[in-house]
Amino acid sequence: MLFRSIEPFVGGGSVFLNTKAKVYICNDLNTHMIQLHKYLYSFKENRAKFFENFEKMIQVYGFSASYLGITVPEELKKKYIKTYYAKFNKQAYDKLKKEYNQNKNDLLKLYVLLIYGFNHMLRFNKSCEFNLPVGNVDYNKNVYKALNAYFDFIDKNEVLFSNLDFESFLLDRKYSEGDFVYLDPPYLISACEYNKGWTEQSEIRLLSALDQLNLRGIRFALSNVFVHKGQSNSLLIKWAEKYTVERVKDRKSVV
Repeated sequence: MLFRSIEPFVGGGSVFLNTKAKVYICNDLNTHMIQLHKYLYSFKENRAKFFENFEKMIQVYGFSASYLGITVPEELKKKYIKTYYAKFNKQAYDKLKKEYNQNKNDLLKLYVLLIYGFNHMLRFNKSCEFNLPVGNVDYNKNVYKALNAYFDFIDKNEVLFSNLDFESFLLDRKYSEGDFVYLDPPYLISACEYNKGWTEQSEIRLLSALDQLNLRGIRFALSNVFVHKGQSNSLLIKWAEKYTVERVKDRKSVV
């Protein structure tokens, strides 16, 4: 078991939720993402209250919720075979989105938007308004199980959340033996919502920070891609080569 699992790009938390450690230190530059993690964490000792509030809001706004037995009418299912959830929930979703954007401080509303939004994503425009369209999704058994699994995890473990730039998060801290840093940053050559705003300068800063961690003897793992749809990440390839050479040299010296 790791002493501390440290993630500078925690996102939705799929990695730390599947890692064994004594302490979890989770960071993301996305303020809304960290706010939602902290919001759920605040119900660590009273998940029943969270579900009560969450399910009440779903019903008040008129969303479908197959887990609660609130289903889409059969005629709508037949008319929109692949998109009936989106068709049914659009009016409720748009109303909730409008109300959330009026003050932007109701985290329960934001979480419901996340559950019913396209691909369960968080997206905001330049005016800081949530602008994701409704998704073809529903509050179902899988969502309920995932939420309970999250609460099961935070109930048994110490999780600390922060909202910092990755460089200061990584370098302005003291590390202990047994710490492990896992990084799944935005991919420079892959186009998706999560990768917007990640530039070559961001990549250079990240790779430089990892070099400094290596010099300090701190263990880390990086997920990324060298080649994607005909594009190559030359910065990453060149950076990785020196570590490959070092590993080969070490292996030869052992032999």
